[in-house]
Amino acid sequence: MNMKKFLKVALGTSLFILDQSDRARKSVRERVGDHVDDLRTVAQNTLQAAADRVTRASKSFRTKEDHRAVWNVLRFAAGVGIGVGVGLLVAPATGEETRTKLAEKAQELGGNVRQHFASSNLRATGTGG
Repeated sequence: MNMKKFLKVALGTSLFILDQSDRARKSVRERVGDHVDDLRTVAQNTLQAAADRVTRASKSFRTKEDHRAVWNVLRFAAGVGIGVGVGLLVAPATGEETRTKLAEKAQELGGNVRQHFASSNLRATGTGG
C-alpha cells in the first residue's frame, strides 16, 4: 500500500511540475515577445531616423542656391586667371618689365588694403580722428 501511495504522490507531483513549467514557459514567451516587439520598434525608428538624415543631406548637396554661390566664385577666379594669362601673352612690354609692374601693383594694392583696414580699425575703436 505504501508503494501505491508513493506512486500517486510522485505522479501528482510530476503533473504539478509539468503544469507549472507550461505556465512558466507561456509567461516567458509573452515577456520575450514583448521585448522583441520593443526592440523591433526601436530598430525601425532608428533606421527611419537615419534614412531621414541621409535624405536631408543629399537634398542639401543638390540645392541650386548653395551651388550657385560656389559656382560664381569659381567663375570669377577662372575669369581673373584667364585675364591675367591673356594680358601676359599680349602685353607690349617684355616679361621682366611686366613682372616688375605686376609686383609693384601688388605691393600698391596690399598697401592700400592695409591702410584701409588700419583706418577702419582706428574708427571702430574710437582712437582715430
